[in-house]
Amino acid sequence: MNPSRPRIIIVGAGFGGLVTARALAGCAVEVWLLDRNNYHVFSPLVYQVAAAELEPEEIAYPVRSTLRRQRNARFVLAEVRHVDLATRLIETDAQSFSYDFLVLATGSVTHFFSVPGAAEFAFGLKSLNDAIALRNQILCCFERAAGALDAEARHRLLSFAIVGGGPTGVEFAGALAELVCGPLDGDFPEVDRNEVRITVLEAQNSLLPGWPARLSDYARLRLGRMGVDVRINTAVGAVTGDALRLHDGISIASETVVWTAGVRGDPSARAWGLPVKRNGRVEVLPTLQLPAHPETYVIGDLAEVALAGRTLPMLAPVALQQGRAVARNLARQIAGKSPLLFQFRDRGTMVTIGRNAAVAHVGRRAVTGLPAWLLWLGVHLINLIGFRNRLFVLINWAWDYLFFERAVRLILPVGRGSTVGTRQRKAGVCVSG
Repeated sequence: MNPSRPRIIIVGAGFGGLVTARALAGCAVEVWLLDRNNYHVFSPLVYQVAAAELEPEEIAYPVRSTLRRQRNARFVLAEVRHVDLATRLIETDAQSFSYDFLVLATGSVTHFFSVPGAAEFAFGLKSLNDAIALRNQILCCFERAAGALDAEARHRLLSFAIVGGGPTGVEFAGALAELVCGPLDGDFPEVDRNEVRITVLEAQNSLLPGWPARLSDYARLRLGRMGVDVRINTAVGAVTGDALRLHDGISIASETVVWTAGVRGDPSARAWGLPVKRNGRVEVLPTLQLPAHPETYVIGDLAEVALAGRTLPMLAPVALQQGRAVARNLARQIAGKSPLLFQFRDRGTMVTIGRNAAVAHVGRRAVTGLPAWLLWLGVHLINLIGFRNRLFVLINWAWDYLFFERAVRLILPVGRGSTVGTRQRKAGVCVSG
């Protein structure tokens, strides 16, 4: 590293932060990438870890391996404690860093919308720890139900409620239904698959809010055929350890509530004194710079960017394009040029709903069924980092497709960093009560 070069600190090794660091490979700068984890997670497939379809290491890749051949970049495993924008100083749990330019890409966390009990008793689906904890819970519920004689207890154990009918909720519901009707049906002869209840609760008037009606209707019909109970215009009022209460007073008995209803910006931004909005996101300039601090950029889920009258969604393609744009603007600033406005190119979105079924919204085209499913498979494989990861994910998908079998039905200890409550962390040891 050359101390005479401008120092760029990037906080967060998610999609935005990592692509920014890699895009600066040819610049005469000193890049430091900071993250609390030493790996990058391919977050669109986290739900498949929870559904026992993939192993955690198949969707994670070491950050140091990604930057190994990049001479101007270093990775530091650290938790950022404080950011002082005035003095351009970052304090971590390991050391302090001064910087010339700063890129904040800390991402988002599960948003429970202040619903009583949701943060304590519902399972998030944002991190690998969340996914492992949820997989443990599902498997433990079946283990306990296999030996439970009390009908009421079996009903609670075999009832799975998914709050949120957006892309993650739809994909997880489909994956869970296939897990129940396939591998777990064979593993647990003591459990009748007809006892299992999977319910998707969406507060708005359709699944996949904001998508074309044709795609939303297809997703609902497909999930219905898989045995999933889809309820729209249904808001959750409270969550407890063994049930969730709806706004209309109806109670659903369940020990497994999965919260996919929304996300908000990383709360660290507020603690650091950044101008944060109610949704936890930081409003930035069209150049992705922080107002009053042109040396600071905010990207990814943490940044709120409005283009053509709409706020960009908190999705990986947005973060990837923002990372590349910031790298270009940093190079321009160092060369004494003005940063360019960020332009987002929407290449479409897609959601899989189990075997041979998916929906894709590409431009003005709405695609469903097998073509959308094949497109989904290809896009996700191409965007995974690491040949080994692509190979093993492809093998697992092929094994599942050909033999209706999932080999990752393991109950593992849950590490630190999970967003689930204390009671759910105990799922790793299959406690009851």
